[in-house]
Amino acid sequence: MPISQALVTRYFQLLVTRQFTEAERELERVKQKMQKTEWNRGYFRALYGMYLSRKNSATDDYAFFSKLDLTDKVNLHNYRKEFLEHMGNGLHGDFDRGFFSAWADCMRIIARMDVPSPTVNGKADGEEEKIETLRSDKSQATIANFLKTQPDKEEE
Repeated sequence: MPISQALVTRYFQLLVTRQFTEAERELERVKQKMQKTEWNRGYFRALYGMYLSRKNSATDDYAFFSKLDLTDKVNLHNYRKEFLEHMGNGLHGDFDRGFFSAWADCMRIIARMDVPSPTVNGKADGEEEKIETLRSDKSQATIANFLKTQPDKEEE
């Protein structure tokens, strides 16, 4: 029985939106429904690796997923083509071809999603917040600027 594309698509959507608990449940469903073949083992290992990489993206600067711009459709398409080339390469074993197939599917699905641009403190990437500094010492921020960045006690 082939791997359900609906389950895999849902899994990738959950990863992108960082809903890790639900993603883990979908991953378990995928595992239960797949046959025990080398290709499927490689596919599943890639899915599990994506989960770990995305979940720990703040601490892993070397992971592919943490460096991936999910809004850049051209690069996602190019990555997909590269993964498809590896998948079709006869020098790779079934495990590797399954692994690259999962990544190709991931790039295809993410490229079709409408992923919002990442924001930091409510500002889009590239938008910088001006920091008010003291006139006499340009390296010191004012207390008003500091208080803007602190959460209100009433909101907690």
